[in-house]
Amino acid sequence: MDEDSAGQRLDNFLMRQLKGVPKTHVYRIIRSGEVRINKGRVSADTRIAAGDLVRLPPVRVSERADEKAQAMAALAEKAASSGQGGSAASSTGGFAPAKDFPILFEDDFFLAINKPAGVAVHGGSGVSFGVIEQLRMARPRAPYLELAHRLDRETSGILIVAKRRSALKKLQDQFRERETGKIYLAMVLGLWPESLKVLSKPLHKYVLPGKDGQAEGGERRVKVVARDDPDGMPSLTMVKLRGTSAPDAVPPVSLLEVTLKTGRTHQIRVHLASEGMPIVGDDKYGNFDVNKELARVAGAGGLKRMFLHAWRFQCNHPGTGKRMELQAELPAELAAFLQHALPPTAE
Repeated sequence: MDEDSAGQRLDNFLMRQLKGVPKTHVYRIIRSGEVRINKGRVSADTRIAAGDLVRLPPVRVSERADEKAQAMAALAEKAASSGQGGSAASSTGGFAPAKDFPILFEDDFFLAINKPAGVAVHGGSGVSFGVIEQLRMARPRAPYLELAHRLDRETSGILIVAKRRSALKKLQDQFRERETGKIYLAMVLGLWPESLKVLSKPLHKYVLPGKDGQAEGGERRVKVVARDDPDGMPSLTMVKLRGTSAPDAVPPVSLLEVTLKTGRTHQIRVHLASEGMPIVGDDKYGNFDVNKELARVAGAGGLKRMFLHAWRFQCNHPGTGKRMELQAELPAELAAFLQHALPPTAE
């Protein structure tokens, strides 16, 4: 084992190495003694040290994992043969780059991608694969690629991917200790009051009923709950007003800089909607009638996606410790809608 693998629990290490192998099988081969470290029996919570020799029995990757890998390879080959620059279609029917996601920064420790809207960051919940799987497919010789955090599928902007386990740990430590700076640009329906700068509201995650009222298979949702709710997670969002449309504009909108102090699921979307001013284009917590009207409008006045963009990111470099800042400019469709919706003096 190298230094980047040191300190991991054995079960977590095996999950990453044996992608496609069921968790139950991983734990079974550990309990049976088929997995050895330095020739000795171990338990799932054993920590790996640099220089350890890990012995594994032969294992089979699931057919589903094989099929996913083959499907990704076929999509990449098809895209390359059609002159699309090594890109693959996403399972949502949109178009997602498989090789050439715009890179904002890259070194030996991590890379920062400018993620397009409509692309999931990873597979799951009805999505065959996402950014991280496509990135691994495009870089087959990369020894380590792991998401340091997540973005919603319909959110564009900065996405951080660790290239070393040590970098992942340091980045995640910064997220946990709130040492990173994550600033989003969001446009909401309504005229946001400049005095409203702090949203401190507990959030609770739940699942909508699936088909035939079944608990499984439903979509996840988040709601604001009372401060004394035992299921509520403390959630803090800072808001800075950047500009508003004219009061008689249809619809009236406001451009906000939003800083996350906690990283709850759908936090920005739910906090802003809880003030009666949902994000423009939000298909879960937004104004569905307005969203439909905007989607029908042609040109700069129309919008067919959610106006939420991960704009700036600050962290201490996981290798040097030096403070650094990254920025991803608004994608063309959001920039055009912004110019149409807000007078130039408001920016």
